[in-house]
Order: sequence, then C-alpha cells, then structure tokens
Amino acid sequence: MTIAQELDSETGICEDVIFPPGDLFSDEPPLESELHLRQIILLLQCLEWLWRDRNDFYSAGNLTIYYSPRQRKSEKFRGPDFFVVLGTERKTRKSWVVWEEDGKYPNVILEILSNSTANTDKGLKKEIYQNTFRTPDYFWFDPYTLEFAGFHLVDGEYQPLQASEQGHLWSKQLGLYLGIYQGVLRFFTPDGQLVPTPEETAQESEQRIEQAEQRAQQEAEKAERLAAKLRELNIDPDTI
Repeated sequence: MTIAQELDSETGICEDVIFPPGDLFSDEPPLESELHLRQIILLLQCLEWLWRDRNDFYSAGNLTIYYSPRQRKSEKFRGPDFFVVLGTERKTRKSWVVWEEDGKYPNVILEILSNSTANTDKGLKKEIYQNTFRTPDYFWFDPYTLEFAGFHLVDGEYQPLQASEQGHLWSKQLGLYLGIYQGVLRFFTPDGQLVPTPEETAQESEQRIEQAEQRAQQEAEKAERLAAKLRELNIDPDTI
C-alpha cells in the first residue's frame, strides 16, 4: 500500500495511515494550570468512588477522542477535559477510539475554561459535541471566575439547563447534580448531598466512630455518677 508523504501539519502523522486497533495513544497537550488538573482528578475520584461497584461506564480526563469516519488518527479528534461514557466496559484505555467502541460517543462532557480555550469551548467544541458527538449533557466551568453552565440535547440542539435553588445543574445522564462547592465543581446526589471523595468518606467514618465513642464515654460517666449517688444513700446500685 502506498503511503502519502505529506504529513498532517498538526500531528506529524501520514494522512493515509490507518492505525490498527489499540495503537492510538492520547495526544493531548499539557493542562492549562494546576487548578485544571486538580479539578479533573477531583471529578474522577468522586464519580469512580460513587460508582465503585459498577463496571458499565468509562470516565477520563484530558484524553483524546478519535472519531474519524475513515478511521484515521490524523483527522477528527478532540480531547475533552472530562467525559463519561455509559454502557461500556470499565477498563484502562490509551484513548477513546469511537470506531473501536461500537460507535459510542461520550454521554457527558465537561470543559474547564481558560483564557485561551473559552471561545473554542463555547463555540466550535459545543457545536461538535452537539452535531457530531450528540453528547446529551455538556457543561463548562471556569475555575478562576467560577462561571458555570450546562446544556442538555433536545431535538438535536443544546438547551441551557436551569439551576436548582442551590445553584446546581442536573445531569440526566449521570443522575447527579453538578455544582460549585468551596470553589470547585462537585457532584451532588438527587437529594442534594455532596458526593464525597474516598478520603472524605474515611474522615466521615472516623468522625462517626469518634462521636459514638464520646457518647458511650458520656453515658458511662453518667452511670457512674448515678451509682455514686446511690451509694451515698446506702443503696447498692447493683441490686437495682
């Protein structure tokens, strides 16, 4: 097979090269800032911990999605900051290759805005996610200004999501709210409870144990004071 010699100006990959399954590595640039990295990690930790007993989804951050109809790495690819695919196998991947994943695109996408990407995230990417990916839920969040918006696909077009009284936006695909908590974006359950990280879950468990021990100690001290009072009255507390 003759391989064209002209290389794609962005990727340096021959345009006519068709990569075999499993050879498509992610090709995303470094994240904009530490805040971007921490936000992605936080979302991944919380969702994977909440769904730790599920094996029917895939979540990733800053990972390339290849979607060329001609199955070529050199064309048609995007790298959302965070995305979730439902109804698929939960396993480690080098990238998300649509033609190797039964044609599946993300069910949920979140872009983390920056000065250099905001216009693209709100314009070109939004259009691609709406018209090509057909991703039902699309969100964006600015970790500096705390701008937060979400959209749901209705009859092929994104319609803005209306915030709850708490300022949270509902993701029908995830069955969860997204909302700002202490300056970062977090997941919330349908009844408004914060979805914790594994560390927060451990801390909460430790606090419950400590509180139970404190209550037990208080009850023991109360019982001892009562027993002492009874002895002052010449009453054996063990006979009561």
